[in-house]
Amino acid sequence: MKAVDFTANEKPYKPTEISRKERVARSFKKMVRDRWLYFMIFPGLVYYLIFKYGPMWGISIAFQDYSPFLGISGSKWTGMKHFIRLFQDPAFYMLLKNTLLLSLANLVFAFPMPIIVALMLNELRKELFKKWIQTMIYIPHFMSWVIIVGMFFVLFESRDGLFQKWIVTLGLEPFTFMMDPQKFRPLYVIQIIWRDTGWGTIIYLAALAGIDPQLYEAAKIDGAGRLRQMWSVTLPSIRSTIVILFILRLGDILDLGFEHAYLLLNPLNREVAEIFDTYVYTMGIIQGSYSYSTAIGLFKSGIGLVLVLMANTLSKKWGEEGIL
Repeated sequence: MKAVDFTANEKPYKPTEISRKERVARSFKKMVRDRWLYFMIFPGLVYYLIFKYGPMWGISIAFQDYSPFLGISGSKWTGMKHFIRLFQDPAFYMLLKNTLLLSLANLVFAFPMPIIVALMLNELRKELFKKWIQTMIYIPHFMSWVIIVGMFFVLFESRDGLFQKWIVTLGLEPFTFMMDPQKFRPLYVIQIIWRDTGWGTIIYLAALAGIDPQLYEAAKIDGAGRLRQMWSVTLPSIRSTIVILFILRLGDILDLGFEHAYLLLNPLNREVAEIFDTYVYTMGIIQGSYSYSTAIGLFKSGIGLVLVLMANTLSKKWGEEGIL
């Protein structure tokens, strides 16, 4: 008998096509269903639109001879004039050197500290003691830089301070920290570590809490001690978190913040303490060179963006997730 082909008259399967109107209707229904979630997003969305995306129109004054009286639309366009002025400025290389050295010091010394402290806290077994330590190291983050620099000045710089009196009792000559250019960078990094280490541990402790306990049990069966478990289980489990935070930190490599550096800045340490952020304040607010200071800020942002994209590409090549 001749075989019958039952598939001869069958039409190829095609997925049901959804019209654009139906897709819009479905999306609208989902938005109505999840309206309270969107309502919770709305304040944050408005904040970013007003204070983050709205002011981006002001970037254009970096390419103008901006005048407050003429406004952005009435000021004369000058192209790359202010960027050329920046690269020809005698202070440019000093600013770049000081900013990069402080950023690298932060990456080398300040960035690993939250990881180390989080690993140490994770090893504590007494919950009450652990929470007390966490609370104590979180407190400095809620202090402003004005308070922190003032505390350091009273304790270490003032003639009546505890440290200076202790130096005198040892028979040594009093010396200053904030006026000595050689001590500026260590003092800057120490203050950042003291203020932000505790707060930085929050993300790492959350990542540590998500590690499967069975991994530790398997490591114990294989004879691994506490240090070996930390090296072979804990650190690999939070590696992706470390990489993501490192990439984000690279984006701020030229953006150290104004307040902290400005409070430590004085005529004696200006050669090592002047950075892009304080220079922008001097040129933009004090001298009124708005276009020039905006060009400096745009240069910083551009370098940060390039570093983030490069680090993200490298992390993906090495098998990490990245941020994009």
